[in-house]
Amino acid sequence: MISNVIQSIKTCLSLFAAVALAVNAQGSSLERAWMPDLMLLGEGRLRVLFWEIYDASLYATNGVYDPEKPFALSLTYLRGFSGSEIAQRSVDEIRSQGFADETVLASWLAQLDAIFPDVVEGDQITGISQPSEGTRFFLNGALIGTITDQNFSKRFFDIWLSEKTSEPGMRESLLGIDK
Repeated sequence: MISNVIQSIKTCLSLFAAVALAVNAQGSSLERAWMPDLMLLGEGRLRVLFWEIYDASLYATNGVYDPEKPFALSLTYLRGFSGSEIAQRSVDEIRSQGFADETVLASWLAQLDAIFPDVVEGDQITGISQPSEGTRFFLNGALIGTITDQNFSKRFFDIWLSEKTSEPGMRESLLGIDK
């Protein structure tokens, strides 16, 4: 009887392990499906004064950044922020680069506010640019929203990748530019 109980426990544990592996594999295959041929190009850490904000990683098709091909930017947060703060800061950065259509900015803010959740230390938001489809956003590997406006995609990723970025050191790190 005890051996039957032990066997039942082993069977349950094996089943639990198989389910856990299947869920993990599904998450990994989901990311691979959205990020074909993307390779890490560069990484950087955003610091503001003495606060560490996030670690950023840029993944590009075959390891070469081309805004006309799929690429992904992942931010791993080192502190907590509200989704509204992230959305507002994104729009402020787009505005600071010279985009001044307030009606469009308000629309983008509303969309980002609906997509971005509150984050805690360790959370990762990844934006994937697929030029023919727009931008898909993931939180810790799970799809959280899509914006199909191609103008948005360019302006959003320019926050980090444009020569007009407020963080030129971060841009150089992400693009692998050696100084």
